[in-house]
Amino acid sequence: MKLNSGLLAVSIAIALASPAILAAQPEPDAAPTPFVAELFGTGSVKVGPAHGTVFAVGGGSIGQPLYEAFIEAAGGPDALILDVPNNSIGKPMSTAPESSGEAWRKHGARNVQVLFTQSREVADSDAFVAIIKQAKGIWFEGGRQYRVMEAYAGTKTERAFSEVLERGGVIGGSSAGMAVLGDFLVRGAPSEDNYILDYPGFEKGLGYLRNTATDMHVVARERLPDLTTVTARYPKVLGISADEGTAWVVHGDVGRIIGRSKAFVYNRGGLTDPDVPYLTLYPGDTYNLYTRQVVSRAADRSPVKEQFIASLFKKYDAPELGGATVLVAENGDVFVDHSFGIPRQERYMPRTTSPQFPIGDIQKVFTSLCSQVPAEAPTGEGEKRPVFHSSPLEACVARLSGPVGMHKTTVPPGSHEIVSDVDELYRFELGLEDSSTWPKAEYSKGWTVDTFDGVQRVAAYATKTGERAAFVRIPSRHATVIILANDPHADARAMSERILEKLL
Repeated sequence: MKLNSGLLAVSIAIALASPAILAAQPEPDAAPTPFVAELFGTGSVKVGPAHGTVFAVGGGSIGQPLYEAFIEAAGGPDALILDVPNNSIGKPMSTAPESSGEAWRKHGARNVQVLFTQSREVADSDAFVAIIKQAKGIWFEGGRQYRVMEAYAGTKTERAFSEVLERGGVIGGSSAGMAVLGDFLVRGAPSEDNYILDYPGFEKGLGYLRNTATDMHVVARERLPDLTTVTARYPKVLGISADEGTAWVVHGDVGRIIGRSKAFVYNRGGLTDPDVPYLTLYPGDTYNLYTRQVVSRAADRSPVKEQFIASLFKKYDAPELGGATVLVAENGDVFVDHSFGIPRQERYMPRTTSPQFPIGDIQKVFTSLCSQVPAEAPTGEGEKRPVFHSSPLEACVARLSGPVGMHKTTVPPGSHEIVSDVDELYRFELGLEDSSTWPKAEYSKGWTVDTFDGVQRVAAYATKTGERAAFVRIPSRHATVIILANDPHADARAMSERILEKLL
């Protein structure tokens, strides 16, 4: 049953402001608005929920493990989860689209209902909020975050959402759904232009993560510098972000990172990585948002130590060798994600994501899978124009990128070779871990299968003799080692085996 209001949205005047007004940006030295001065002017406060869980996902393709983690936090597959699709609905509608909430049903939730109105009068009624009092999970969809605030901020519905946490439930969202979870709306302008930052009068989020500004899609859309705008202007604000398919799972003041990529912390005057304004966190890491300190690193639990990796790849610090990157992960925890000889990238992009490396014969893994995955037919309202690709290989990459959220993996113009990075190949590997990513495909095609140290090894190399790049998986351990180098003489296979000896 869907709980959709029969009333159309009640518009607010600012939403009809002229494009010129909406495009205005606050000056860096402008005085804070009253909301910001009141919220952030008295020092740090406890950040996370006293009870329950906040589940903040950086957008994009989410992945089965994140769906499962949210469902578990809600109390299991039979718990009532309310899907709130306002962010994704840009025009006045009396009911939500039929597809709302379907992703949760597809991924194992058996009791999903849709909560939707664009009327503040309805959102402030006891009848509308009655179902929220039974819910164990609230999920805000992506889109434009001002739409949720426009409909629910200051209403009985907003107060009922908070009670879900107080009962020990979970509140989460992806993309714009993540943005509303913090106190500060980084991109809250009532506009379809999501490049507008820190818009006066529209800075207030729902506040489930206090004294915090949240951002999303930060690697996929190269947004990594943007939170510095907020933390420079409001030094007491903690900025946190997550890349696509990656979540902050916050209990109390401690957040654990899970998913397909990285998360980032912007703490004005605090610890950062070298040459960038943020601290990087990896799946398996935990961070205290109140003390603003790392609690633990997945790398600390790894049998593959940083010093060992540094010694193995030391020679690639020399720029003339073209650089190298390596990623080691097991059971969803990323132990190693390092670059060697890679200069700082534009817009502070991770040096393991950019630049790209040619992957050579590893692309047979892609083409073998593409031969089994049919091209998707146009879906949705109306007819979609077909997307044309310059080559079958480019079309193959595009077809496989969507389900796992690859954005940088491409076939350069005039080339016949895929270029990628260790971070995106890890996304691809996680897709292979989940048989529902490409249903009915035989995932073993394109790989060499043998035994290493008594366990099955599934591997692909850039060359027949194992030079330049290695993509190695140990399915029984849910472990992977990925090495990419520009040195044609790099013995990637031998290096991967030395790493596996430590890992196994």
